[in-house]
Amino acid sequence: MATAPSVSYSMTVRLEVPASGTAVSQLTTAVESSGGSVTGLDVTASGHEKLRIDVTIAATSTAHAQEIVEKLRGIEGVSLGKVSDRTFLMHLGGKIEMSSKHPIRNRDDLSMVYTPGVARVCQAIAENPEDARRLTIKRNSVAVVTDGSAVLGLGNIGPKAALPVMEGKAALFKRFAGIDAWPICLDTQDTDEIVAIVKAIAPGFAGINLEDISAPRCFEIEARLRESVDIPVFHDDQHGTAIVVLAALTNALRVVDKKIEDVRVVMSGAGAAGTAILRLLIAAGVRHAVVADIHGVVHAGREDLVSADPESPLRWIADNTNPEGVTGTLREAVRGADVFIGVSAPNVLSGDDVAAMADGAIVFALANPDPEVDPAIARQTAAVVATGRSDFPNQINNVLVFPGVFRGLLDAQSRTVNTEMMLAAAGALADVVHDDELNANYIIPSVFNDKVAGAVAGAVRDAARPVTGTTAV
Repeated sequence: MATAPSVSYSMTVRLEVPASGTAVSQLTTAVESSGGSVTGLDVTASGHEKLRIDVTIAATSTAHAQEIVEKLRGIEGVSLGKVSDRTFLMHLGGKIEMSSKHPIRNRDDLSMVYTPGVARVCQAIAENPEDARRLTIKRNSVAVVTDGSAVLGLGNIGPKAALPVMEGKAALFKRFAGIDAWPICLDTQDTDEIVAIVKAIAPGFAGINLEDISAPRCFEIEARLRESVDIPVFHDDQHGTAIVVLAALTNALRVVDKKIEDVRVVMSGAGAAGTAILRLLIAAGVRHAVVADIHGVVHAGREDLVSADPESPLRWIADNTNPEGVTGTLREAVRGADVFIGVSAPNVLSGDDVAAMADGAIVFALANPDPEVDPAIARQTAAVVATGRSDFPNQINNVLVFPGVFRGLLDAQSRTVNTEMMLAAAGALADVVHDDELNANYIIPSVFNDKVAGAVAGAVRDAARPVTGTTAV
């Protein structure tokens, strides 16, 4: 699949060119003939003989960006100066910071913010621990916890390399929901140690967001933490993805005029995200689901599952899906299916496979950056297509969900997160797209739609309060 130039691979190149002649047009031609895109061209200094120009360029990869720079270097009369990677510049020194809510201007301020005045507040919390929510940052704080074992599509790159992603997550929490989130990158991948550490730091937070922890350990970590801490534990790679997928599917089914209980869903991928999606879809009413992994269709009689641990996620899938007993490959299973959902690997399906699906087919090809099937080809025969990419319509993006979910949980002072809350979040997200807006290319709102976080938060808050029996303070 051809990749379009992206702002994530953008750079600004400083050049000196002759003040007269065709040098400026040569710059643009060189970039575009190399497959790049000029997104900005600024004259930053001018003289009788020379112009200094900053050219901002989007490329498709790091290697592609370097190729473009070399082509610019080769233009006669052009002198190449500083080359700045715009993405790396944004990360210099980190993307987030802590700031004080109150100025500390004099001794009086210091005495109230810190000692001796703070001791009275400490004593109040010691006498009534619940006051920590009212008198500290706990009420609005979420820990974003990772061990660096499954970061984006990069795999096990470790906690230090995971920190830029966790910082970004924290920035999104603040931008979309006003939540103070803190990156916690753990230098251990031992399940017992992770559970113990998160349990130990939980008093300082009102919620735990698990992030980029590999399967199957992530299932056990989440389950054990939910039993041992008194604040909600949410694994965004699982539950965030599941909520957005259900919301998008709800609206896609409206487009093709089908009911969720009637459609046959085929999924590719039985990892953390796939299992969570499947569980939520079944809770929402899906009756006919078939899942395939790297070994083919999951079914109770498959050789590697006959003696599998009854508590394992894959065994749960075998026991709760595929009522017709379908066997074979993913491509065989997808024939005649109404819905395909991929959270697996690139190019596992072809255009012919999509064409063999039922009329009004829905295709969610969510592998990133390369989907399970080329979206442009899938759109030739499928009625609705969604991806995880920002350069195609209907992007399935977790940022649509996790800020609002946690805003609702924190406002309700919830001690847990359950299926009813997630179903409520999915319904609210789907409802942001009104009937007069809904079409095959708009089944899910933009992440910058200012109604999204509030709608999701309200739905989760309403669903959470009957469980917690509390009101926000």
